[in-house]
Amino acid sequence: MSSRYTSLYKKAMSFLPSSPDKVPRHIAIIMDGNGRWARERGWPRLKGHEKGSQQVQCVTEACIEAGVEYLTLYAFSTENWRRPEAEIAGLMLLLEHFLALKVAEMNRNGVRLSTIGRTQDLPEAVRKRLERAIVETAHNSRITLTLALNYGGRDEIVDAVRSVAAEVQQGTLAPEDITREIFSKHLMTRGMPDPDLLIRTSGEMRLSNFLLWQLSYTEIHVTLKLWPDFEGADLHAAIADYASRERRYGTAQETA
Repeated sequence: MSSRYTSLYKKAMSFLPSSPDKVPRHIAIIMDGNGRWARERGWPRLKGHEKGSQQVQCVTEACIEAGVEYLTLYAFSTENWRRPEAEIAGLMLLLEHFLALKVAEMNRNGVRLSTIGRTQDLPEAVRKRLERAIVETAHNSRITLTLALNYGGRDEIVDAVRSVAAEVQQGTLAPEDITREIFSKHLMTRGMPDPDLLIRTSGEMRLSNFLLWQLSYTEIHVTLKLWPDFEGADLHAAIADYASRERRYGTAQETA
């Protein structure tokens, strides 16, 4: 192990809270800044996406070290289809290569792969590679890595409303029995806890149509770092920031 890596590792671990109760169970990340990172270096945008894809492994491993159980990454939004065709094709190829190369590593690290989004609209080669990777990692239980692909929060809510409406129409669900818990079971994230912590890189202060229902009481951590520069130490610093907060879920703060 190099001295630089040892130093970075010690720095990263020093950020972590001493109590496991202070570690978020579920972290969601809006990975922003790939294009800007490449532009600052005079490189094509795809180089930024390539470097950004390499950070997924680094951050996943940092989550495992911290004891995080779920990591959800906003990888490709429904709005991203508006980008130039060449960039979209490059992104799909990067995703296919990532899935092909990382499954063995996921299995070594105990990473279970999952996905949310309208993945049926992805290119066939990518969809098949994704389905295969999900099956090949299904037995892992150390952490669940969920890739949000062709995902939009508003579309997810509309799809859930349609699903609930269908049950009402079939007579298997009464309108007065619809609760938040029932509705959540119709979302793409059913079976997962809502995120405790949302991290957004590159300093942008918006949700960008990501997990709109699930982020209702999520703590938000925004960093100026661009995603390709976001490392394990940054992830652990965000967890430390989270651990310093008091989560009240709308209740009043107690006073002496």
